[in-house]
Amino acid sequence: MRTVLTRRRAMQCLAALAPASMLTTAATARAEAASGIGASALAQNADIGPLALDALPDGIRSRFVDNINGLRIHVLEAGFEGGRRPGLLLLHGFPELAYSWRNVMVPLAEAGYHVFAPDLRGYGRTTGWDDDYDGDLASFRRLNVVRDALGLVSAFGYRSLSVIGHDFGSPIAAWCAIVRPDVFTSVALMSAPFGGTARLPFDTANNPPRPSSPGPNLFEEMARLPRPRKHYQRYYTTREANENMWHPPQGLHAFIRGYYHYKSADWTDNKPFRLASRTAAEMAKMPTYYIMDLADGMAETVAKHMPSAAEIAANAWLPDDELAVYAEEYGRTGFQGGLNHYRSGGIGAPEQQLFAGRTIDQPSVFISGASDWGSYQSPGALERMRNEACTDMRAVHMVDGAGHWVQQEQPEETSRLLIDFLRSV
Repeated sequence: MRTVLTRRRAMQCLAALAPASMLTTAATARAEAASGIGASALAQNADIGPLALDALPDGIRSRFVDNINGLRIHVLEAGFEGGRRPGLLLLHGFPELAYSWRNVMVPLAEAGYHVFAPDLRGYGRTTGWDDDYDGDLASFRRLNVVRDALGLVSAFGYRSLSVIGHDFGSPIAAWCAIVRPDVFTSVALMSAPFGGTARLPFDTANNPPRPSSPGPNLFEEMARLPRPRKHYQRYYTTREANENMWHPPQGLHAFIRGYYHYKSADWTDNKPFRLASRTAAEMAKMPTYYIMDLADGMAETVAKHMPSAAEIAANAWLPDDELAVYAEEYGRTGFQGGLNHYRSGGIGAPEQQLFAGRTIDQPSVFISGASDWGSYQSPGALERMRNEACTDMRAVHMVDGAGHWVQQEQPEETSRLLIDFLRSV
């Protein structure tokens, strides 16, 4: 089902230059930071244009939609020809881009859908967001990102459509379905189960609950393990995380290559299983991209599991010319925008309680890689999603030959499963 992209073969000769060009990008960023320009000016370049046609499969175009909740949103679009079609909104995760959907967009369009995938707030060529660690963190809270999605859907002229989210885009898609079930009438969640909405204390006016002592602090427990560890999401909230990944010792191109390899089915030690509980000892059974060694940043974590030259050459799902697109985009923006989504959870929690007890009652499906630890990294979430959070879940699919990047590693099977689900609703 994957289209042979003949016009892009000419770009492959440039891939060998990617590491050098990435070093130039990093050096430029550091020089501009020293001169007072910094990452913000790079990330918020309002004059940036669309992705070059040669970077995209035939049938996909790159464009911008202005004035969406303060953003100028960069969108990849397929199936825009030939009149009105049912709409599909695709939401990417971290560290991904709209580009992460490139290999499923054309099959979905060929199945009759108008498909559009934005660079989310904080990512890629979308501008208007604050990339300062000490800046406007509240704009990244979950319900404001749902507002971004709703505005984009409205701008494209849809009253209702289906939403599909991968990785961090999965909880965003879930909250789209929770907040506006009239607009987001079916939902596909990928690689990150949705464990449900909050619960408010109930019937406590005349029956106050017994005081309970706080349980053990998971993060402190991890740090006290014989092999001291830390949770990757806690690391992502730290000031040093962006610089560590943006300017890694191995170079940005190599870092992204290693990160994608380590979480994919290509890393043969990815053999996930259900964890018994959310305790430090149990969570530490996961690979270090989730439960990191305490002293390491993500750059150092990835460096210990780099693919060999032969593995890179054999990688058909992320050849070097496609990886160069990620390196170029993140070389310009850094990672702070994406990291701010992780940091904003506490800020957005109170307003999310407005939807306490709400379930996803629209048709839903879950798709993940059989080698993806993401399905199990939050013990019990997969079961809560199937049994409580989603009342009309049609299927849970674990795709063979895929790790965390299921729509990139196995685009044909992912496309088939999505199309089957969409046609069923």
